[in-house]
Amino acid sequence: MKGAIVQCLGDLAKGSFGNDKWEESLEKAGMSRKSFFMPLQNVEDEKVLKLIDSLCKVANITPAQAADAFGDYWVNIYAPKIYGMYFKGPTSARELIKKMDSVHATVTANMENAHPPRFEYDWKDDKTLIMKYKSQRGLIDILVGLIKGVGKYYKEEIKVSKIGSDKVQIIFSK
Repeated sequence: MKGAIVQCLGDLAKGSFGNDKWEESLEKAGMSRKSFFMPLQNVEDEKVLKLIDSLCKVANITPAQAADAFGDYWVNIYAPKIYGMYFKGPTSARELIKKMDSVHATVTANMENAHPPRFEYDWKDDKTLIMKYKSQRGLIDILVGLIKGVGKYYKEEIKVSKIGSDKVQIIFSK
């Protein structure tokens, strides 16, 4: 995974639980308490997953709560600062979500060892989207949290439900 993911996770953890809890999470995950991550740095998936697990234990939150918090923070705080250009065109949750596969392809095209999730879209009707998550990482719960964050960003009510290990259903209000 790219360091931007871990950097965002650290910012969220420090802001929500304090620097001590973040450092404790790093240590429990087998990393230095003073670990620093650069956005384009490659971080082994196993290390990131272990860190997320450690943070859940240290902060006494469930993986689903962590996924929702990360999704909200990524979409509403972190990503607009780093990837602001991708937020400028879309005017709705629907438009940004439909754009995410191409954004992942574009952003990582020239990044060494980048393996972002990819998405396929299947419309059941004009308000219901089935989004297929294509990644070996199995982080579909984080996708659910990210989609909820997109709804909040656009101040839209959207309903998101996981309908399999690689699919979510999104019902848009607009």
